[in-house]
Amino acid sequence: MTLGKWIGGFLGLLNGGPLGMLAGIVLGAVLDSAFDEKNYFTDAEKRMYGPDADNQTEEMRERDGERNGFLFSLMVLAAHIIHADGRIMHSEMEFVRLFLRQNFSAQAEAEGEGILLKLFEQKKRMGTAQWNAQISAVCRQLAFAMPREQRLQLVAFLCEIAKADGTVQPQEREALQQICLNMRLEAGTAEQMMGLGGQTVDDAYKVLGLTPNATDDEVRQAYKKMARENHPDRVASLGEDIRRAAERKFQEIADAKDRIYKARGMK
Repeated sequence: MTLGKWIGGFLGLLNGGPLGMLAGIVLGAVLDSAFDEKNYFTDAEKRMYGPDADNQTEEMRERDGERNGFLFSLMVLAAHIIHADGRIMHSEMEFVRLFLRQNFSAQAEAEGEGILLKLFEQKKRMGTAQWNAQISAVCRQLAFAMPREQRLQLVAFLCEIAKADGTVQPQEREALQQICLNMRLEAGTAEQMMGLGGQTVDDAYKVLGLTPNATDDEVRQAYKKMARENHPDRVASLGEDIRRAAERKFQEIADAKDRIYKARGMK
């Protein structure tokens, strides 16, 4: 299924709001070329689902709606982070291209890049202040529409994008913090996610949201909370590709815990 098709299914399920407004403004051309409601399934998908595939269109849209909403939200917020410092870095764009190419297809990669470019154009038309207000409204919408565990995974992806060029600019950190606050996540959530993959004990404390002055009991409790909220099973409904990303994140959280335990002689 092409990127245009999964966004098309998402639009059919969206109950308006600021995210729906951006979808309607930005994606019209993509949907015109990529989404044909009368041919929702490709020939390969029809072979997969059998002779009744066409009759399963609505069922498929309902089943995929949660995933599609997550993915489109990622595209919108990715555009915001990529352009937070006023520049569009090749490395950050390439990270998003790679994500789409690995998890979807070369066609999805091209369509996804087109969507990002349309979002950049929309920001230019709206102006920075109005765009930022729109993004804040989108995040508040997601706070009510998306489970906490999915919002955490969304922030983890955004932090990977911000780190893609090797340097997280102050404007990117501020944008990530505001996204977290508007999505009703703790202000330090982005800093915790940006610590993932680090190799030092200091990085490990950042992941757990602690300082070296924390007690052993505080370390245990912080790890248990992060492990519970970031378990891959909690985002399994979003698809196997996103579940695999959550598994990598979960392992990096466990690695951070092990690093602290070893430094403290804990068991």
